[in-house]
Amino acid sequence: MTTTVTITGTGTPIMHPGVAGPGVLVVSDDVAIQVDVGRGTTMRLSDLGFPLTDLTAVLVTHHHSDHLVGLADLLMSRWLEGGTDPLPVVAPLGEATRIAERVLDLWEGEIEMRRTHTGRRGTASPNVRSFDPQSTPSEVFRVGQVRVLAGAVDHAPVTPAVGYRIETPDGVVAISGDTTICPSLGHLARGADVFVCEAFRREGTTDLLSDPDAIAAYHANSVAVGRLAGEVGVKTLMLTHLIPPIGGSSDKGLFEADVRAGGFSGQVVVADDLAQQIL
Repeated sequence: MTTTVTITGTGTPIMHPGVAGPGVLVVSDDVAIQVDVGRGTTMRLSDLGFPLTDLTAVLVTHHHSDHLVGLADLLMSRWLEGGTDPLPVVAPLGEATRIAERVLDLWEGEIEMRRTHTGRRGTASPNVRSFDPQSTPSEVFRVGQVRVLAGAVDHAPVTPAVGYRIETPDGVVAISGDTTICPSLGHLARGADVFVCEAFRREGTTDLLSDPDAIAAYHANSVAVGRLAGEVGVKTLMLTHLIPPIGGSSDKGLFEADVRAGGFSGQVVVADDLAQQIL
């Protein structure tokens, strides 16, 4: 068995050329889980040659638009590719659940027109599975030998927000979502073979953000990410949702220098879209 972790998008709400919105694809044998569905996710999956009908589930970390705006596209594209069964969409109870339940409302007429015109069967609508996030990771989804745990993280004022821990026969993949460094994030990432974590550097954001301090207050400082990853025994750290966005190898080096300064000595991947790790 092999588990593959692919970053389908490293972006943020700020548009950056060639960068898709946040997302991570975790594939373990015949189980394929997409975590978050930012802008351009379906195109990145197409770049991989990954059939949307092979998706097992979507996990949602929180209701910020940059993490969810691609969900309607993914659901309709999967249906048009032949996926007729409702795709499970696992989301924390609250606004993320409401969006997932209503994401295709605007497209009801278009979907019905296609159904009438082509005789297409089944549904594009998701099977939304909500859960009440806890500070200690708890199971929210299981299929075959793959178990998914979720834990509440600190992205206030965006609540609820969660990170995920995906346990496969090959090892553990932890995914931060958007968050500050908090104890529950450490619980999710403890002993992870791959930890996909957002990273924020205050330097270089003055001309990029209207209020850098406000953004810094609810994201994960890159030095602190390295400190946490070292403390909880992460093997490989993949940095994504990069603020500021990378513009070359020198910028990547600054992110890596930060996590090293925090004390992390394992493998570091400052991710581009489609960066991949195999467990």
